[in-house]
Amino acid sequence: MSTALFHGFRKQASFFLKEKINTARLALTDVTPAQLMTEEATKGNPWPPDSPTLRLISRAAFEHEDFWRIVEILHKRLLKFEKKEWRASYNSLIVLEHLLTHGPESVAVEFQSDTDVINQMKSFQYIDDRGFNWGLTLQKKSERILMLLVEGPLLKQERDRARKLSRGIEGFGSFSQRSAPTNSILRQTSSSAPFGRCNSDFNNHRVVEQNKVAKKFETNMSRGDYMDTDEKEELHVWNMEGKANPIINGGIEYSRLNMFTDDQEHDHPFNSTDMHANASLLSGGDTILQRR
Repeated sequence: MSTALFHGFRKQASFFLKEKINTARLALTDVTPAQLMTEEATKGNPWPPDSPTLRLISRAAFEHEDFWRIVEILHKRLLKFEKKEWRASYNSLIVLEHLLTHGPESVAVEFQSDTDVINQMKSFQYIDDRGFNWGLTLQKKSERILMLLVEGPLLKQERDRARKLSRGIEGFGSFSQRSAPTNSILRQTSSSAPFGRCNSDFNNHRVVEQNKVAKKFETNMSRGDYMDTDEKEELHVWNMEGKANPIINGGIEYSRLNMFTDDQEHDHPFNSTDMHANASLLSGGDTILQRR
């Protein structure tokens, strides 16, 4: 028990010290956050870099200064493959793969000189105590990197697929995050006294009108009569009112329009002219909402 507590305390102290060192490096040197993130992601950690870290690194690579800092770190990691430090090489391949499919196109040209070292990783063999074949995992990863570096059409195909997935899945992933502020604003607005009273009066008036129309409909049907055209349209409007106003219905359609906002469009590295269609759709949706 004491040993476990000691290891836990040492781990926390190491993490705290590492954070202080990184803060000091950012304040006293010219190191960039992207550089620190790349160094941490390509270390010999027992866990691979996560998706948010990979996205931040690939986006930072579009900046000229950060690009060369990131590339330099990866070159050093891949300069010499050591079997004892295979995790650092494996994590570096993960970062490199994400840069090839999500980063600047110049990444593929920059790492042509590392193909020999990456090819050496294909012969690595290692099975851990749990029986997992890490050698096969590293072999498959290195083979994929070599295919992306050598085969131009394959790289273009993978980049196109990554771009579509980034626009679709990431936009869908931000659905709840973007709808939450909208719902919060709606709740704050509805909580104000003047609007709340007006909304309550509107709802009461709507219920009264619905009851009138329904009662008249039942009376006419019992007499065998039918409503005229204006009364049918009125009943249809009240029944369809919930569908006609998407904001009152939880903001579903409004959130869909906000899936691709201007800030996401400009922040995304795959920014191109076809994204302007989304911006025009958003502006058109706002006009419709304002008219309502």
